[in-house]
Amino acid sequence: MTASAEKFTRQTLLGVQPLTPSLFTLRASRDAGFRFRAGQFARLGVSKADGSVVWRAYSMVSSPHDEFLEFFSIVVPEGEFTSELSRLREGDTLLVDKQAFGFLTLDRFVGGRDLWLLATGTGVAPFLSILQDFEAWERFERIILVYSAREAAELAYRELIGGLAGRDYLAEHAHKLQFIATLTREHCPGLLNGRITQLIENGELERLAGVALSPEHSRVMLCGNPQMIDDTRALLKQRGLQLSLSRRPGQVAVENYW
Repeated sequence: MTASAEKFTRQTLLGVQPLTPSLFTLRASRDAGFRFRAGQFARLGVSKADGSVVWRAYSMVSSPHDEFLEFFSIVVPEGEFTSELSRLREGDTLLVDKQAFGFLTLDRFVGGRDLWLLATGTGVAPFLSILQDFEAWERFERIILVYSAREAAELAYRELIGGLAGRDYLAEHAHKLQFIATLTREHCPGLLNGRITQLIENGELERLAGVALSPEHSRVMLCGNPQMIDDTRALLKQRGLQLSLSRRPGQVAVENYW
């Protein structure tokens, strides 16, 4: 198969940044023809020692207008893919599918005033892409990013999130963003403690955000641990917020990151 006929491109790793023993970010070059909507994912491939290629889906952290691709990964112990991926270094080759995938995009929603982005772990990746794009800031009056991790050291990209207000193209909209971080295995001053589902059930999340979760005004995106997604969807359904489908627009969009 010729390079032009292949379904992927060969990209160069520009940098690998360990965050904790089990979390790292990686940045790669971007093919000029690769297009995606903020919130989508790419299929990444790594070559094993025996010459075979292992593929996995990773949401883009980078925005659609960046000249590079950035991803956020956890190291799965003995994982066939992440063990290979975590060994890559600057200058190594990463295979990237030519097509982007996924439906965790803003076109899933009709109307809405408040955009809720609820993430656990590396599930924050697509929301970082959305927050670096202009569409969400233009469409919504409030954007509430809720990011849950086990420990404070695992709350990645806080500098990026904090720096959004300083970007020229977001300056007049920066007041719309509220960032709420919560930890599940550690108590830390200034951060909430508890799972996202607990904070919805006890009303703490809405009290802190200063806005209610409602079918009329809320549009909610979920990404992260599948159990969190299932449990949160059930809680939102009790409030009248339904999954958004192509045949029936709703208030909730999900991505199962694992």
